[in-house]
Order: sequence, then structure tokens, then C-alpha cells
Amino acid sequence: MYIEKKPINRSIIRGILGRKYYAIKRFKQWYFGGINFSQYRISEVYPNIIFTHDTPLLRELKDVDMYLQYNKITNLKLATNRLNGVIIKPGETFSYWKFIGKPTYKKKYVDGLVLCANGTFKAGVGGGLCQLSNLIYWMTLHTPLTVTERHRHSHDVFPDTNRTQPFGTGATCSYNSLDLQIYNGTKVEFQLIVYVTKDKLFGEWRSIEPLMDNYEVYEKEHFITTGMFGGYVRNNIIYRKVYNKNMGLIKDEYVTENHAYMTYSPYLNSGHQESL
Repeated sequence: MYIEKKPINRSIIRGILGRKYYAIKRFKQWYFGGINFSQYRISEVYPNIIFTHDTPLLRELKDVDMYLQYNKITNLKLATNRLNGVIIKPGETFSYWKFIGKPTYKKKYVDGLVLCANGTFKAGVGGGLCQLSNLIYWMTLHTPLTVTERHRHSHDVFPDTNRTQPFGTGATCSYNSLDLQIYNGTKVEFQLIVYVTKDKLFGEWRSIEPLMDNYEVYEKEHFITTGMFGGYVRNNIIYRKVYNKNMGLIKDEYVTENHAYMTYSPYLNSGHQESL
């Protein structure tokens, strides 16, 4: 059962100490947690495409300077260069931030869009990388790989017009506390392909061997409620159907549930698809 919690206004010092605590906790997981993290990239492309998807690089956002959007492209190019060709062997776990590392000006990252806790945008180094974690999460839902860590967006910022996938099928990210981690519990090696074209962010999951299953991701129980502390909250549950090429539908399984404050009117009829 979802219980809406009132936002907490923390002091600057409390915020700094909190970030340091979670950063240390993450490093302990990465290096002393007993998890076998994937660590290799290869230039050879695996032959079997499991799922592919792309998203437009630029969005029209009200009251947001477009230069931050263009800066996001620079950040995405740097991050995809770190991730393109990553392989996940059986028994390994992929960590989004462990591979990318901390986005800094020294590494050529620039200020891009960062979604704040109150649903507004600000400029921040490495901003816009949520679009990449969104893409990887959505693609992973169409594979037998297991998502072991994913954080939902606290706010829904885009109305449904032109939305190409169900609300709540993205994954927010923030170095390094909000990570995206994916476990390969199969017997097959997988490879992540991601890169930036002239106007799109493109991604694929590939495998060393062909697979027998296909996936259909959809939502149930979608509804909008009035927030206890003002505004509106959007809710749904994500499921997926698993189809075997020989046996047809073999599974209809729960994936996750989502609850997000809406930054637009629930009665608005125009907008853009979900992605930053």
C-alpha cells in the first residue's frame, strides 16, 4: 500500500552529510558487497538484437533555456562512450554509475537539466543523463535480465500526447545514490549498445545467442488522485507478458508500481512523451 509522505525540508548541512553517507554506502556495495559487477566493454558487436529503442534528444520545456537541452547532448555523448559495448556475463550485475563514474567539469561534462525534488528544473553538471537511464531501463524490461535496483521519478513532467510508452517505465538517476543495476541470471552473455545520432539517443540489448522469448510491457490500474499536500498524484502498476516463440503466452507478471506528483494539469490535452 502506498502512503504519501510530506516532503521534508532539510538543512544544507544535513543535505551534505546525507549525500556523503549514501556515497560511502554505495562504494561499500561496489567494492565490498560481494556482488560480481560487470567491468568489460568490447568493440565486437554481438549478432542477436534482443530489443532496440530510440528517443528524441530535444524536448520543448516551458520556462527552460534551450542551451541546457543542447548541453545535455554533450553529456549523453560522454556517458554513452563509457557504456557502449558493455557486456554482462551470466552471474554479473551491471551498475550504471559504476561504469560511467561521477560526471564532473574536469571530465568535460557540462551543465544540463536536472529535475529537482519539488518538480522544477535547474542547471547541474551532467544534467540530462536520466534520459539514458530511462532508455536502458525500458529496454531491459524487454529482456530476461533482472532489474535489481531502479528508482522511479518523483514527478511526472510530460502529459500523454505523443507518449510512446506507459507512464512510469523510466528510471531516474543521481550519482551515486540513485543507481540502475541489472543482473544477468541467464546462461547467455548480453551486450549493451548505446550512442547518440544527430537527433536521437539510440540503444540496443544484444546477445551472443538468439533467445526464444518476447516481451510486452503494459500498465494496469492507472488513476489520478488528489495529493494529501496539494496537487495531483499519478499512479499505475506496470506488468509484462512473456511470449515464447513455440508456446505463446507463458507468463503475465508484475514489474513495479509508480506514484508521481504531476507538474501539469491532469486535464491538459497536449504535451510531450516521458523522457528528459
